[in-house]
Amino acid sequence: MAASSSFATPVSLGAPRRAWLTDLPVLLVAVVWGASYLAAKGITTTHTVIAVLVLRFAVVLPVLVVAGWARLRALSAAQWRGAGTLGLILGGIFLLETYGVVHTSATNAGLIISLTMIFTPLAEAAVTRVGPPRAFLGAAALSVAGVVLLTQGAGFTTPSLGDLLMLLAALARTVHVLAMSRIKAVRSADSLSLTTVQLGSAVAVFAVIAAFPGTGASPWAVALDFGPREWAGLLFLSVFCTLFAFFVQMWAVRRTSPSRVSLLLGTEPLWAAAAGIAIAGDRPGLLGLAGAILVLAGTSWGRRAAGRDAG
Repeated sequence: MAASSSFATPVSLGAPRRAWLTDLPVLLVAVVWGASYLAAKGITTTHTVIAVLVLRFAVVLPVLVVAGWARLRALSAAQWRGAGTLGLILGGIFLLETYGVVHTSATNAGLIISLTMIFTPLAEAAVTRVGPPRAFLGAAALSVAGVVLLTQGAGFTTPSLGDLLMLLAALARTVHVLAMSRIKAVRSADSLSLTTVQLGSAVAVFAVIAAFPGTGASPWAVALDFGPREWAGLLFLSVFCTLFAFFVQMWAVRRTSPSRVSLLLGTEPLWAAAAGIAIAGDRPGLLGLAGAILVLAGTSWGRRAAGRDAG
């Protein structure tokens, strides 16, 4: 979806300010998503993946339904179908990411998921038949190079099933961002209603999977076993990393380009490293710090390139 004309008016003093009004909330989403790795690690095991996903989405869903009931009833059948489709994609993303992290190293996961920064502008170019600017591709490549340095401290492992799942998750993220901008029916609906339907579709997918034997502990059993620390982590994942994140993403992608949103969200590994340093005591070393600088530089460069191209 094309960005607003404010990005294409370099002589307007208000244009950069308006651009940041859209970009800053998206950047905050990347920050909370980066912190979500530590939060999820503290409350999830290999046997509770599905249960935690059900709880994460179900906690906020009743609040959304009550708050937006009138607007939900006003949605057309096409809008319900569009938002439901986005929810199915969203559910697939979380399943792929969660199981992928379980079956691969954090280093490989962080690197592979960052490839969304490359996949999105290429996919958008294929759909619109308009090639991305060379500066944008260069900025994305610079950011990925930064992620390589940022995540290489633990060393790389032999490609595994988890690596493939994370690669599929990166592709699914690209599909999700593009779908939000390309499904015409959802463009005219309010973000709260679309977010509610989307999350409802995702939690339905997780609930169906949880009903099958052999998929791990039940959501009810996991909820009863949680203490205050686990519930605090779950609420952080639910309210900030889910509700806030996807509301902002749907709001922003209709005001700027999918590539611009994806590039900003691509700083997630940087914030994950920052959370690890500040909270878990990780030490990235000189190469890791150099990688962080490259991610920031690439993101800044890409924002400018996307802004010029939007005009």
